Amino acid sequence: MNQDYITADPWAIIEEGFDHERVKSSESLFSLGNGAMGQRANFEEQFSGDTFQGSYIAGVYYPDKTRVGWWKNGYPEYFAKVLNAPNWIGINVTIDSTPLDLNTCKRVAHFRRELNMKEGWYKRSFVATLPNDVEVAVDVVRFLSLDLDETGAIQYNLQVLNADAEVIMVPYLDGGIKNMDSNWDDKFWNITKVSSDNDRAYIECHTMKTNFSVCTFMQSQLFVEGAKIDAIPTMDSSDTKVSHSYKVQLGKDETLTLVKFGGYTVDRNHPKDGLLKAANQTLDSAIQLGFEGVLQKQKDAWGQIWEMSDITIEGDVKAQQGIRFNIFQLNQTYLGKDSRLNIGPKGFTGEKYGGSTYWDTEAYCLPFYMATKNQKVAWNLLKYRYNHLEKAIENAQKLGFTNGAALYPMVTMNGEECHNEWEITFEEIHRNGAIAFAIFNYFRFTGDYSYIPEMGLEVLIGIARFWHQRVNFSEDKQKYVMLGVTGPNEYENNVNNNWYTNYLAKWCIDYAVEQVNKVAEEYPTDHKRIMEKTKLTEAEISDWSKVAGNMYFPFSEKYQVYLQQDGFLDKEKIKVQDLDKSQRPINQKWSWDRILRSPYIKQADVLQGFYFFEDHFSKEELERHFDFYEPFTVHESSLSPCVHSIQAAKLGRMEQAYTFYLRTSRLDLDDYNKEVEEGLHITSMAGTWMSIVEGFGGMRVVDGTLSFEPQIPDQWDSFAFKINFRDQIITMKASAKTTTFEISGSEALDILVNGKTITLEPGKEVAA
Repeated sequence: MNQDYITADPWAIIEEGFDHERVKSSESLFSLGNGAMGQRANFEEQFSGDTFQGSYIAGVYYPDKTRVGWWKNGYPEYFAKVLNAPNWIGINVTIDSTPLDLNTCKRVAHFRRELNMKEGWYKRSFVATLPNDVEVAVDVVRFLSLDLDETGAIQYNLQVLNADAEVIMVPYLDGGIKNMDSNWDDKFWNITKVSSDNDRAYIECHTMKTNFSVCTFMQSQLFVEGAKIDAIPTMDSSDTKVSHSYKVQLGKDETLTLVKFGGYTVDRNHPKDGLLKAANQTLDSAIQLGFEGVLQKQKDAWGQIWEMSDITIEGDVKAQQGIRFNIFQLNQTYLGKDSRLNIGPKGFTGEKYGGSTYWDTEAYCLPFYMATKNQKVAWNLLKYRYNHLEKAIENAQKLGFTNGAALYPMVTMNGEECHNEWEITFEEIHRNGAIAFAIFNYFRFTGDYSYIPEMGLEVLIGIARFWHQRVNFSEDKQKYVMLGVTGPNEYENNVNNNWYTNYLAKWCIDYAVEQVNKVAEEYPTDHKRIMEKTKLTEAEISDWSKVAGNMYFPFSEKYQVYLQQDGFLDKEKIKVQDLDKSQRPINQKWSWDRILRSPYIKQADVLQGFYFFEDHFSKEELERHFDFYEPFTVHESSLSPCVHSIQAAKLGRMEQAYTFYLRTSRLDLDDYNKEVEEGLHITSMAGTWMSIVEGFGGMRVVDGTLSFEPQIPDQWDSFAFKINFRDQIITMKASAKTTTFEISGSEALDILVNGKTITLEPGKEVAA
């Protein structure tokens, strides 16, 4: 852990003191997003030190041609990459002919960054002594508007502290950017026009291959001591860049302010020939409101988000800061407005994982969005997968599957598989099960069945067909087995009979059959349409059921546990606690051969199944499996600590649950994996929310009834959260002495608390 410089604060991420070595890490931690675009916390003025420039637009990507040493049949032809977009935030500053560059300044004092999570803005301030001995004070506020979501705003304040000076401020747009992770150093963007119109400027371009058209735009205003200056800028441009230069004679201690609005209009939302017009319209709206007006709308919008999604923790500032940072970043990444979008593991904070969609969305993110938004947001996440069903069928066909079998991609932007590591692409097929489970989970929580007859049943049929074809019958075992897979524990590749995958396959088939029968009985018109479209027959359903009813599950009689896969007991079982600390993390210290032969588990595998299907097993079975597998788990995946925190809480092991919670909530803030400079772990942040709500709050849905089994860590005085359960808002507050519940709205609701039924009535707080 090396993020000790982040100050503990309940509502802000704060860095004090300038350190060149921390710049890239802070660029990740202080990232901004509004669901439509995002950016790392790069400096506006030039910086000649080590930096990772990054601005990204939701849904805009490039198919970077796959680069592998040995091509295998079925390999995806490309890896989809979220694109580093033209940079609109740049403002170069020169004082008496000397550039402001924190990397070359003689001294940088009072450096401070603040990411205000409550109101949704980022602020940076410092006092710097330039090489020419001019001393300046700078204060910059930046945010990406939630209301005008194609627009960002910057207020750049500068004072010269020790003399009168000539100050030149140069706001610019730069299209000459590239991704840091290009496979072949391809050109991703083609710039078609660079233009300027008074104090506005534009770069019009499109992506190569995918042909997304984008207009990057800016408009600036200048103020001295708060009074607007009607200065006409000097324009300069090249094939890739356009800038406006403002020259001001500034008196000692006078404040020069540059307000800059900028952003992107995209043909995903506007006609290709209307992007310039749309850019001007959004600039008109921003200029009319002014910086303070747009900022006030930002504060109001974030106030509404926090009103529903906040989790309060009393008595533990680091825990409070951690959960709010996670909730804040989730809302910056995805707001559910657009069913064409999804949630990338790094969000808008970096380029690793390509910015694409993984199984993380269904397994970890869906519960957060179901409970803190209206159900339309979760519906859009499910609709995203339905919209990609035909591509999932094509993906399966490429691997030799037939008859409408669907294999959803491990990594995707548009439904096509674009992950090119064979042990993931071909073998980590459990992702299919996470999508089916999300359909089940959505209905279980919302009570809204309509998705299944409208869309979901077709998805379930495609998934069931895949599982039916993926198994084979073992004459030796007289069971159906599944060979050559990778489970959630990605440190075990090409294994046979991964328990989690086999169990998911059986459950998916059983659930699909159940839903076919239910839709036939309750939605006969939809049933007829779906049967005709999929050509599903009773004979095929019967064949599915034979597989589900005779699936093989590896089991140890000696330990009375399901085995992660065949042969797991053959491993040399040295527990993680007995590993020399110098060997950690093993994914950075060991050869892959050594990892494969070890018993070590990257993230919950068998225990992931116990998390999904907790009600299928007794508490004693959970405890036995937890005690067997957790000691071999290295938690070198961001998705691991949250599952273990929830299960430790279920077992009443609160100190262990708290330790896991702190790790998941502060994974990036404390840089546990020593990689935060690459970007944040967005999807695992939803697991942090689950650690509190499902772990410490013990929230479940039991036979359609909301249920809680609250516990509180010793380190906390109290905690509280809200849940939107079937359009009724329930507030739970827990302390060491008491737990209370309250419901808003007009209708009473029965809930379960520690197995006992309690009736909540609007306006009345009930102690449990």
